[in-house]
Order: sequence, then structure tokens, then C-alpha cells
Amino acid sequence: MRISLTVFACGFGLLSATAFASDLRVGAAAVDLKSTPEMPLGGYLEARFTHEQEGQLRAVAVVIERQGSPRLAIVECDVLWVPRKVADAAVAAIEKSTGITADHILINATHTHHAPSPAPAHAFGESPEFAAELTRGVIQAVERANARLATGDAELFFHLAREETIGANSRLLLPDGMITWLNPLRESAGKGKPTDPFDAQLPVLDFRSPAGKTRALIFNHSTHTIGTRSGKDVRSPSFYGLAAQEMETELGGVVSFLEGASGSTHNVAQTPAGVLVERLKQDLRDARALARPMPVPRLAGRRKPFRFHVRRFDEEEEDRKIARYLHAHAPQVEKRVREIFATMRRQLASQQGQERQTWIQALVIGDIAIVGVPAEYFTALGLEIKRRSPFKYTVIAELANDWIGYLPNRKGHKLGGYQTWMGLHSYAEVGTGERMADAVVELLDELAREGAGNSTSATLSDPAKR
Repeated sequence: MRISLTVFACGFGLLSATAFASDLRVGAAAVDLKSTPEMPLGGYLEARFTHEQEGQLRAVAVVIERQGSPRLAIVECDVLWVPRKVADAAVAAIEKSTGITADHILINATHTHHAPSPAPAHAFGESPEFAAELTRGVIQAVERANARLATGDAELFFHLAREETIGANSRLLLPDGMITWLNPLRESAGKGKPTDPFDAQLPVLDFRSPAGKTRALIFNHSTHTIGTRSGKDVRSPSFYGLAAQEMETELGGVVSFLEGASGSTHNVAQTPAGVLVERLKQDLRDARALARPMPVPRLAGRRKPFRFHVRRFDEEEEDRKIARYLHAHAPQVEKRVREIFATMRRQLASQQGQERQTWIQALVIGDIAIVGVPAEYFTALGLEIKRRSPFKYTVIAELANDWIGYLPNRKGHKLGGYQTWMGLHSYAEVGTGERMADAVVELLDELAREGAGNSTSATLSDPAKR
């Protein structure tokens, strides 16, 4: 246990003294993910290839340990998504080599649209070689972070910041009754109405050494990770990942980004990625300056299976609504896009009504809960979980431990738009998003009740918050 004493003096007198204790240990590590020009980039409708790269594609792990609590491993990966076959294989290997159990390992994708794809969607295909590399990187990052616990005495400093300018609701209702997809500002001509909220919260967890230096910093925000500093099709962790890597050179510790519930939010203003990187770096500097010590009397975690069904669809109706939108707003690509979606529907036709299983998860770090959901989760649903959470602070990490496509809320399905069109990118039955939110809140309630015996652990929320 480390005990620090902070003394504030003014003139001749001692004004105050604050003592605090920490028995946390933190280890962190980043592993580069190797890729080649032959691997198709994910995140577009069709395959794109490049010889160029900016920044590194990485798997970044933070392992947290406290006496009397289980170790937690939080992993972020600079990829579009982490399919379950990768996540499950990595978790099994990590359990065996480190003893950290599956309940306490969260693997999150940053959702960069500029990395090779480990699973197929649309017409860009996949790279099995990159999926294998991703598995290796996740395992190695956690093993290295775990090995660094021995010298990782740390204290958690926390600040809940806000970043209002990087993203916005990208599902605008157009005057013709349709929902935008390609270019909301151009298509709406300034008349589009937002259909979803934007979550501006930017929580920052800064684990500092006894000397006050950052060992590991985790931040979270909720906007689609699209855009390269060069503006070209290059391999890139995009603006969130670039900001994290550049902050490491300032802080000396490992910096990790967790993608929030951003299924309905994008960089609508199309601000250059380089500008967003600088804004984020300043946000993190400001948050770090405002961060205050947070006691961590408890670490906990649990993941549970979640079952859902592949939704049923009418082939002609699906094609009709896509054609209507494209004919009005993107006639130049109508034929090809309809072909792409028809191909995906053919792959899913025999799977209609099938039951699938995925994971939901929650990790507890004192008064902070980190929720893992396995989808591109609509922001409104993420905010609903935060509103109902029994924890003082709740962080949503989407695309965690699996990928089951977009999960809109019922309102989103009713309004329609790209995120609701049937395909490999969106196939869960209507209502799955709300059911998942209910299951996550139930899981959070369980974890809060278990910790209620410790007065400084997670506190049950005010009924008004519900």
C-alpha cells in the first residue's frame, strides 16, 4: 500500500493536509498489429487497398489489480470490429497464461474505418491473416501488461470532461421523410432535423505512479472513428487513435481509447482529422489537469450471455426502401449499392429467425462502471443505460467482445435509414437494442448490490435518476 500526503501552505500557517491511500497496481502495454497492402480495408462499401500508413494499428491493454479483488484487463484494438471468434480465442489464451478470468477481460474495437477487416460485411470482404494477427496482438498486449504489474503502483485520478465539437447526430430527418446517410449536411440543405441525441461525455481515467506520472490513461467518447490525417485511404487508427499515440509521447505512459455508443453519431461537420486530433489532445490535457484522486475500494466484473434472433424481412420491400433513398440522394451509385445489399440479404435469407448468442459485460472500478456491448449501439440506448445505471459514473464501450452489427432503438427502426437496412451490418430483430439495455442495467444492479456492503463502493442511484 502506498500512502501520499499532500500539504498546502500559505504564508506562516498550514491550511490543510489530505492523506490518501492506494493499493492499486496497474500494468499497460501496446502491441503493433502487422498488416500488408494485400489486406482489404474495412469500413467502406467495397474493398480498398493501400501501401501507406499513418500512426500504428495497435492492441492496447491495461491490467488493474487490487488486493482482495480480481484483476481486470481492458483491451482496445484499432480495428473496425472484433468478431467473436477472435475475442473468444484471445480470452481463452489469456485465462490460461495469466489467470485473469473471462468475466474480467473486456476487448473493445475503436471502430477505425482504416484498418484491415477481420470479418466480412458489405463487399469489402475480410482478411483471415489479419484476424489471426489481431488475436495474437490482444493476447500479447494483456500478457505484457500483466507482467508489468509488479512495478506498477498507481493511484486513479478521474475527471468527467465533455467534448461537444467532434461529433453530432448523423441521422437527420430530411424534408422528404427519409433519413440521411451519405452526407447529412448536403442532403438536408440545413433543413434536416436531428433524430437522436449526441453524447458529449468524455470520461478520463488516469492511473498515476507515486511520482505523479501517467502509467496508463483511458478515455472514452462517442463518435464514429472515420478520417485520416492525410485525408487519403491509408491504414490509420484515425483521430482517436492518433490522439492517443501522440499523447503517449507527452505523458510517457500508455494511452487507450474506448469507443462509446456511436451507432448514430459521426463527424457530421467533416472537420479534418488532424484538427480533431489536436482538439482531443487538448481535451485530455485539460481533463488531466482537473482530475482528482478517486478511491478504488473494489474491482469487479461479470459477463453474461445474451440471446437474440436474426430478424425476418421481405426481400422486395428491403430493396424498395434502399432504391427509394438512393434514387433521391445518390443515383450515381444506386445500381451497385443495391447489388451489394441484395448479396448480403441472400446470405442471410436462410438464417431468418435463427437464435444467436453474444456477450454483455460490466467491469467495476470503484464508482465507475465500464459496460461492454457487442454492437454499433445507437447513442440513445447508451444514454439510457447511463441514466438507469446505479453507478455514479458509467462508461459505454461498444463493439466489445463480439460484433453483431448495428443495434438501433425501435424509433430508429421505424424511421429507417442505412443503419436499419437488412445486411451483415444490421440483422438483429427489432427491439434487440432495448432488450440489451435492460439486460445491461440488470447486470449493473447485480454488481452494485454485491458491492453495497462497502460504503465507498458503487452507490445505488437516486430514484429520480431512473
